[in-house]
Parts: sequence; C-alpha cells; structure tokens
Amino acid sequence: MEMINKERVLQEFLELIRIPCPTRNERAVGDWLTGHLTALGGIVHEDKAGEALGGNCGNLVADFPGTAPGAPTIMLTAHMDCVDPCVDIHPVIEDGIICSDGTTILGADDKAGVTAILETLRQLREQSIPHGPLQVVFTIAEENGVHGSQHLDSSLLHADYGYTMDTHGHPGMMSFKAPGKNQIYIRLQGKAAHAGVEPEKGINAIQAAGKLIATAPQGRIDEETTCNLGRITGGSATNVVAEMCEIFYESRSRDKDKLDRITRQITDHFQQGAKALNCQVITEVSPDYGPYSLATDSPAIGLARQAAESLGFTVQLEESGGGSDANHFNTYGVPTVVLGVGMTNCHTKEEYIEEKDLYDAARWALQIVKDAGQMK
Repeated sequence: MEMINKERVLQEFLELIRIPCPTRNERAVGDWLTGHLTALGGIVHEDKAGEALGGNCGNLVADFPGTAPGAPTIMLTAHMDCVDPCVDIHPVIEDGIICSDGTTILGADDKAGVTAILETLRQLREQSIPHGPLQVVFTIAEENGVHGSQHLDSSLLHADYGYTMDTHGHPGMMSFKAPGKNQIYIRLQGKAAHAGVEPEKGINAIQAAGKLIATAPQGRIDEETTCNLGRITGGSATNVVAEMCEIFYESRSRDKDKLDRITRQITDHFQQGAKALNCQVITEVSPDYGPYSLATDSPAIGLARQAAESLGFTVQLEESGGGSDANHFNTYGVPTVVLGVGMTNCHTKEEYIEEKDLYDAARWALQIVKDAGQMK
C-alpha cells in the first residue's frame, strides 16, 4: 500500500514554489502555511523574529497532540524563504525531473522539505496512524545566514528529537555534524588627500588592505575549518587617496576551538598589519551560529536510520560544511539531524529535484513519525 499520495505531493510542491518568498518577505507563504497547519489540527504560534530582522513574517511553530501515550515528541522543520530569483517560477517536468524554465531558481530548497512535512501530517490523520506529540517549525530568513532560527522564540520548543528537512542527497542522507560560523568585519582607516596634487600626504586604505589580504588566511585551513574573504568596498573617487576600506570575511569550523582560533588569527592579522602600515583598524566578530555534533549512535540518528532502512533507502552519514537551522535547534537543546530531500544545484537557475526524491522525502518523514509512535 502506497504510504503517500504522490499526486497530492506533486501538486502541493508545484503550488508552493509559485508563492514568492524572498528572505524577510515570507508573509504570503507564511499565511498559506498557517491556514493549512490550522486546518490539519495544529495550534500555530508565530514569533517576533520577523520584527527583529526587519521582515514581514515570523517563524511558525505548530503543535499537534499525540495519539500514542508515552511516545517521544518529534519536531519536523523546514524553512520558508528562497534565494533570489524566486518570483514568477515556472516549473518544467520532464523524464521525472522537476526544474524551472531557467529564468529563476526552482525552490526545492526548501519547498521539498515543506511539502514532505505537510504530506506527513495529512497521512497521520487520514490513516489514523498512532504518533507522539509533534512540533512543526517553519522558519524565516534561513538563506541569509540562518537568522530566522537564530531569533526563534526557543521557549516554544519542547521536542525530544528534531529533523530538519533541508539538504542535498537522496533521502537516506543525514548530516550529523556541521560547522559554526562567524562573520568578521574589518575596517581600515587611512588618510585622504588629493590624488593629483599631494598624494604623498595620504594613506591609501585600499592599498593597505591589498597588502594584508595577500597574506591573510583564506580557503581551507583543515578538513573541518575554512575561511573566506567574500567582499571588499572602499574609497570615494579616483582623485582622492582612499581613506577607508571595508573587508567582509567569514570563518567556519566543526570544532569550536578551531573556529575561535581561525577567527582570532584573522582579526590579529589585520590589527597588527594595519598598525605597521600606519592605518587605524576596527574588527568586529558576529557569530551566526555554533557548531553541532551528534553521536552516530544517538537516538535521533537511530530513529531516522531505522525508518530509512525499512523503506529500502541507502543510509549515508555526512559531516557537513554548511550551516542550517539545525545548528540553532541543537543549541536550544533539541537533538536535530538534517535530512536529505533530493535538492540539487541549489541557489542556481539549474536547480532541480527528481520526482522520486520528492515522494521519498515525504515517505521518510512519515516513517520516522510512525516509528517514533511505537516507542515508549
């Protein structure tokens, strides 16, 4: 017997990706989801994260009562926003592959996760499947640095295990370890002067930045640590010796001590180097999220593994190089695993998903909740 309604899954996915949802502009999809979650029996809370981030919608946390006494509370999560361009999406389906028409992204990141969760809720009701209490969390502002879950009202969470449906790979893929990330802002202050009349009186902050960037840490540091200089800006006009230059960095590591170390190396490098070049410097470090690591034999992974194997999926455990909402959920005390839903070439106009993966993601989420309902 088919565990899910494939036609409904496909149509709901196609409907969802057509709803515009740029980061901090998730209201349309948030209202759509609130209506469906409520109709499915959920008590929906919307927090104030949108206000904190200058957006028009908050995170949604929906609670569903359990029907299996003593079973653990399961949390299923996905994010509502998409990267640009995500307006006026026209999906194309050919040979079991869903993509856009090439003018936009597709939105499988993360509408595939959202769709899987909604189908799970529907099947639980339609088949009267015993289950423990459920929490469904749909976050905002994930794509610009996981800021929605960073500002989540964590007092709303009370789950025993969490599953964030938001990574590449066929269903069966799990990310159990992910890096923390810091944003690093560096401002070099030189001295302005007329570039044609008396350039000798100036100190060019852009030139100083170039000298320091050439010897700064960059790229892969080790197997679990990276850093990247992503953007620079500075100067005002070609006839003015550049008085200021701003440098925007990030650092990542799956090891907290290494994250702190590479961050400190970067800030020290620019602070000491700027002094030698007669520039003033300001460095600011803003943590985006901390790293997390779950034991491969942890109950959360064990439950997901059992469900995947019962469905015949190949189980793969991955140490991720990117962050997700799961970083914050783990920090909040909910052991959370990131599950693969089949999204491919994310953040590009070449993004696609296989129909089979779309259906299998829903099967996996449903099976996890079903198996958890049998635990005491």
